[in-house]
Amino acid sequence: MTDAERSRETRNLSPAAAAAPSGMRIEGRAPTRIDLAGGTLDIWPLYLFHEGAMTVNCAITRYAKCCVDVAEDVMGSENITLRSVDTRREERFPSLVALSRARSYRLPLLARLVKVFHPCRGFTLTTDSEAPAGAGIGGSSAMAVAICAALARLTKANPNRKEWIRLSRDVEAIVLGVPTGTQDHYPAAFGGVMAVVLEAGGERREALQVDPEELESRLVLCYTGKPRRSGINNWKIFQDHLNGGRSVRRNLDEIAAIARAMRKALESSDWNEAGRLMREEWSFRRRTLPGISTATIDGIVLAARRAGALAGKACGAGGGGCVALMIPPDARVRVERVIETAGGQILPMRIARRGVQVRTQLRPSQTRRCPTQ
Repeated sequence: MTDAERSRETRNLSPAAAAAPSGMRIEGRAPTRIDLAGGTLDIWPLYLFHEGAMTVNCAITRYAKCCVDVAEDVMGSENITLRSVDTRREERFPSLVALSRARSYRLPLLARLVKVFHPCRGFTLTTDSEAPAGAGIGGSSAMAVAICAALARLTKANPNRKEWIRLSRDVEAIVLGVPTGTQDHYPAAFGGVMAVVLEAGGERREALQVDPEELESRLVLCYTGKPRRSGINNWKIFQDHLNGGRSVRRNLDEIAAIARAMRKALESSDWNEAGRLMREEWSFRRRTLPGISTATIDGIVLAARRAGALAGKACGAGGGGCVALMIPPDARVRVERVIETAGGQILPMRIARRGVQVRTQLRPSQTRRCPTQ
């Protein structure tokens, strides 16, 4: 994104544009991501023990979406309704006070973000996701960023994407009960292909000089249909590392080095090298946590390699969910065919050039559904 585009987008999210009078609808959406190398290192403080740590990933057009329908200024306008279309869950509260006092939630991510932004009026927050449950492509992080953007518009909060990233990370950690990283939130907030450089004092995003069309022609994403909570796998690595596990530390050292090399390969359009590095990263990741793979994942990667794919790996912390594969462009039809035969579901996607987007509009009718439904 150019400076001019970023400036226009910032103005679109400015407090001056954030007014949300009665009957308004605020829609937000944020892209998910494919992690290409360096995952798990983004969890504090793991990256402090691996010099030069970074993650390399790209935002993709599988979106997390939310919609805030602002209550009319009538009796009962303090009511808050939280609704998740994809998980088919809903809960209602007569006021923000009631929501804040609740001891548990059916939709904890939504409820806790609402508590942070502390809106002073009633509304209905509806969410939906194009990322399957437990897919490992950062769906919950993208949803958190989208909700932050929408609630910031509702409450006229400062439209600072880095603040949304940190807030989303911390609220997710509260919900999951384990430490979380930030690599999933940067693609959601900014879009594109990037390295998240991890160092003492925090992290920073560096956009990579990669032709997005060239990269997306070489990526295939599929879903294995067997979700697992990624936080559990990452927590096991986190514990082993801090307990002095030498093999975990060595493997994460190698993964950090592979991530740095992956960045160079992508920016020089050395696709064979990028494929080799993805294979190598997956090998070290499997050694770090054997449960990261499954028979289905192994079968998909093996079948795809035989059909011409350069490499394949589980997305996120694995154990199920999605598999990303790097291919020569002319092998797509063959690879996608064998993936489906091996039990994978192809998820069409492209590289998302933009990060989170928000728009406010007049609600055409009280009877019309939110666009996320």
